Amino acid sequence: MVTGGAPIGAAGSIGTWVLHVDLDQFLAAVEVHRRPELAGLPVVVGGDVNPRRPRQVVATASYEARAHGIRSGMPLGQALRRCPEAIFLASDRPAYDAASAEVMATLRTFPATVEVWGWDEAFLGVTTDEPEAFAHDIKARVAAVTGLSCAVGIGETRLLAKTATGFAKPGGVARLTRREWIPRMGQEPVTAIWGVGPRTSARLVELGIVTVEDLARADHEQLARSFGPTIGPHLRVLGLGGDDSPIVDEPHVARGRGKEETFTTDVTDAAAIVDHVQRLARDVTAAVVADGRRVTHVAVKVRTSSFFTRTKVSKLPAPTSESDEVAAMALTVLARFGELRPVRLLGVRVVLEMPP
Repeated sequence: MVTGGAPIGAAGSIGTWVLHVDLDQFLAAVEVHRRPELAGLPVVVGGDVNPRRPRQVVATASYEARAHGIRSGMPLGQALRRCPEAIFLASDRPAYDAASAEVMATLRTFPATVEVWGWDEAFLGVTTDEPEAFAHDIKARVAAVTGLSCAVGIGETRLLAKTATGFAKPGGVARLTRREWIPRMGQEPVTAIWGVGPRTSARLVELGIVTVEDLARADHEQLARSFGPTIGPHLRVLGLGGDDSPIVDEPHVARGRGKEETFTTDVTDAAAIVDHVQRLARDVTAAVVADGRRVTHVAVKVRTSSFFTRTKVSKLPAPTSESDEVAAMALTVLARFGELRPVRLLGVRVVLEMPP
């Protein structure tokens, strides 16, 4: 277990902590809970019940399946080859929605602020002198009410708590404080920081910033020049263990929405590719409009038969809820790819205007 010294929390008061609750192997765990006879077996969730049908991927796998090298995003056919005895189950979104809602309702029975981040994770703002005991109480109550297991990370910021959860999984409790951040994480690559992806990492490396400690010691003015006045300084804050903004219980507001499709047979006809992109753009826009939101940017994702994947994005002249405008921009973005090889996957994602 990672432990630490005196806590200084979001509001700077003694005993204020952020707890990150992350459900273990969520989709597979829901299926095992519904079918107890599957306990201890390699369970793979994703696609339909036929893993031999091409171009389906793993949504999640039980720990028993992961022991065979099966991972999320892997083609189901490859998963079958790695573990012929695996149990393959189709995704059941309504069941996962219901299970997630039950977990979040259970978390709200605690004296804490609950900030939901998806089906299987939430942050809690907690005031306590015994955060480990609080975390164990959460684990016990979630298990008793829902039958599901979770790991709990404890920290003074969201980043510290979420990083601690990585040490806690599966099913444990761990704490990581600001005092321990650099000794524990300093020599890790910057991609070890939640929120720093490969593209940002590559740009940081160009500046000579390779490790977490490098980022923590970086010149914030240089970062601002390279990444902009908002993102640049924020990256340095991440290098220091994250900001201490308080946990809030407002519903999470999505910043984007997307839809993609993997084709059973590669699409080679240019007109067909155009039709698919238009359809995806209109479908996404319809979902956005139903939520009362408007689109500001449109991105198109293309994966060729060789698995080469690229995404391009453009900003609309003004926020819109008109599907014709979103579809037209999607085609403009698509044209930037030039002549396409046989296409395996197409996707359209939109960035949404944030509410005032």
